[in-house]
Amino acid sequence: MSEQQPNPYAGDPGYTGQPGQPGQGDYKWGPGEAGYGYPQPYPAAPAYQPTMGAGMPAPMPAPAGGGAGMSLGDITIAGDQIITPSGTMPLRGAMWNATDFSRTEEKIPTHAIILAVIFFLFCLLGLLFLLMKEKKTTGYIQITVTSGGRHHSTMIPAQDQNTYPWVMSQLNFARSLSI
Repeated sequence: MSEQQPNPYAGDPGYTGQPGQPGQGDYKWGPGEAGYGYPQPYPAAPAYQPTMGAGMPAPMPAPAGGGAGMSLGDITIAGDQIITPSGTMPLRGAMWNATDFSRTEEKIPTHAIILAVIFFLFCLLGLLFLLMKEKKTTGYIQITVTSGGRHHSTMIPAQDQNTYPWVMSQLNFARSLSI
């Protein structure tokens, strides 16, 4: 027969010797405190609205510090915070990213082909109509912002080839405010 081994945990001050009873420093099951990488709890709404006489709401003070007001899609920078439909985030330390999902196609329009065929029959200059080009930009530009444990993304439709450089200039301004 084998010999019984002594319990290595018998000398532990947190060990009570009975299963099912927690000792000191044992792991606690269930949700814990919000930490890095976990969603932060939403701030509670104010319990009351300060009023002046006759039930008129008191004027709220202007936001202090931070950057000038600007907007990119549904992301707005006002004072020292970023306002999105998913909640507010602190402006300081925000991470901004943009991804270009637009494309520009260049093609010969139908009326240019028709004119080239008609004028080719009358004179050889009709082939010059085939040099006409039409550019069309489709798609969108995705902007994401992450700050204070929250993340928000928005899409801006691409109007023409200059939309992405314009969005990047606005994004770089927002990055400069976030420092």
